Amino acid sequence: MLKVDGISRSYGELTVVDKLSFTVNEGEFVALLGPSGCGKSTSLKMIAGLEVPEAGSIELDGRDITRLSPGERKLAMVFQSYALFPHLKVEENILFGLQARKVSKAEQKRRLDSVVEMVGLGDHLQKKPSQLSGGQCQRVALARAIVAQAKLCLMDEPLSNLDAKLRNEMRTEIRALQQRLGMSVIYVTHDQVEAMSMADRIVLMNNGKVEQIDVPEALYSKPKTIFTAQFIGSPPMNIIGSGADCRGIRPEHIEISEQGMPASVVSCDYHGADTIVLADVSEQGEAQKLIKIRYPGHAVFTPLQRLAVRWAPENEHQFPI
Repeated sequence: MLKVDGISRSYGELTVVDKLSFTVNEGEFVALLGPSGCGKSTSLKMIAGLEVPEAGSIELDGRDITRLSPGERKLAMVFQSYALFPHLKVEENILFGLQARKVSKAEQKRRLDSVVEMVGLGDHLQKKPSQLSGGQCQRVALARAIVAQAKLCLMDEPLSNLDAKLRNEMRTEIRALQQRLGMSVIYVTHDQVEAMSMADRIVLMNNGKVEQIDVPEALYSKPKTIFTAQFIGSPPMNIIGSGADCRGIRPEHIEISEQGMPASVVSCDYHGADTIVLADVSEQGEAQKLIKIRYPGHAVFTPLQRLAVRWAPENEHQFPI
């Protein structure tokens, strides 16, 4: 449905996006994930028409939209800041785009009635944005995107202004709406939990380039690079050795036992369901080599306590040199 082919964008001598390529299928939820400054929001802006790529092309349903204005692309967008008109009521905010495109009153009402029920805003249509909570404002922004019935919906960190509990609720709501409507979505986030729990596929970016494109499970269990291994997962994958002997092991695959690699406890971090143990596996005279171990339940280990750790060879991940 959408084909992004080798788009690039620079500001002066700084290359923000470098030959980015990926596709979005009909009804697919694709997340652009990566650390701050990796180029994901700039990429979204180029797809939206708010930035012009210096190289490459963007096709939507086989039509080249690379140089079209945002209005000509007919995409829906949900912003981090909600971008609601403060002087307009909720109903007017939702219908603003349809009114601008001179959609008939009857069609506006039909779409409004349908979307209001979906997002649970029936009791708030006559309120102004200042009278709503953050979660309600985000629902208004979502409703405005849904009534547009666009081919593709672009979402730029839409949940980052919400508290943790509300983010969890809205994640579930957005994913359920997307699946119910069969919407195609590109979702920008720096939060791996959002991407892993919502997306069908993830485009992981680093320094303007694609690090790996895969389904969430493969990004976690089969990372192709050390960056992917350490960005995905909390705590991240432990990296042991270097060069040809560079290996990765997830914290939950390391067990504390009576025999194995000698280790010394550095600290314990209790999380409730488990305890993250930070341990030093360096040999005498070597620089510190720290690994994290996910220990089930509540563990009490004292600093400098000597342990032995081990893991099954099949859980070890090898990286190319």
